[in-house]
Amino acid sequence: MLVFLGMNQDVIEAAEPYTYESMKNELTDLAETYQLELKTIGHSEFGRELLAVKVGKGERSILISGSHHGREWLTTHIIMNMMKEYASAYDQKQLLYGNCLKILDHISIWFVPMVNPDGVTIQQEGIKGFPFLLQDVYMDMNKGRKGFSRWKANGLGVDLNRQYPAGWENIEGSQEYASYSRYKGKKPLEAKEAKALVSFTEQIQPLIAASYHTSGQMIYWYYFNELEHLFRDYQIIEQVAHATGYEIDYPPANAVGGGFTDWFIQRYKRPALTIEVSPPYYETSPPLSVLPEEWERNKEVGLILAKYAESEFLK
Repeated sequence: MLVFLGMNQDVIEAAEPYTYESMKNELTDLAETYQLELKTIGHSEFGRELLAVKVGKGERSILISGSHHGREWLTTHIIMNMMKEYASAYDQKQLLYGNCLKILDHISIWFVPMVNPDGVTIQQEGIKGFPFLLQDVYMDMNKGRKGFSRWKANGLGVDLNRQYPAGWENIEGSQEYASYSRYKGKKPLEAKEAKALVSFTEQIQPLIAASYHTSGQMIYWYYFNELEHLFRDYQIIEQVAHATGYEIDYPPANAVGGGFTDWFIQRYKRPALTIEVSPPYYETSPPLSVLPEEWERNKEVGLILAKYAESEFLK
């Protein structure tokens, strides 16, 4: 759970990672405190709820998601933090980091803080809570390792951010079978979690989508964006890069997809960005010690995206 000094002040270092259960309990409390819309958009392969929370009253919205990958739960901290700060300031009609929260009267923000609760649980707690008959299967998917700190996939060994129907057939370097990482599945949207997020996205039709990942302090934004939209899309990427200090990626002409933002760009012809928080950490979760700095870098991102959506799409 995150601890706060108060509105507009820095975050104290978190005492422990968000588990699925602690996140769920806090979302319930947050929705009750600020009268927010909280909904279950689907379930994981092992029945955990996929939860979404709406902050704001605007009919149009943007979408921010995190923890597509098990070892990337630091992104859940960033998103939970955004919800708390934004909801409190909006409720009290206060400025936040110099921003007027009336923007949320026009553009709401939907947050999905943990797309992959099964994978997060495996990475944080191991496989003791999963069916006994699958224990040997998990060891095989984990390449014989007893520790699961590098686990990236969902509960069935599918990499969720290789599951979306945008260039799925051309994904390279994929594992042939279910694995802790890099297995794209037998077909797009095979995983319940990816299918649920697509269905929810189709329902709310967001104007901009942002997907938080770790690590590398990088912003990815391009997947064969329409030529007429390149300048529009790059403008918002520059704003986010300026706020976070992250590097903007310049992708190759033959960029391979399969990711959520790839699909969003292709499907809606609207801006989408993948934000990689934290300095690089190879095949594990970044430590909580990096959270204060990464939160400071990202605290205004949701408001920046909402403002741009209003200026660009609600003219």
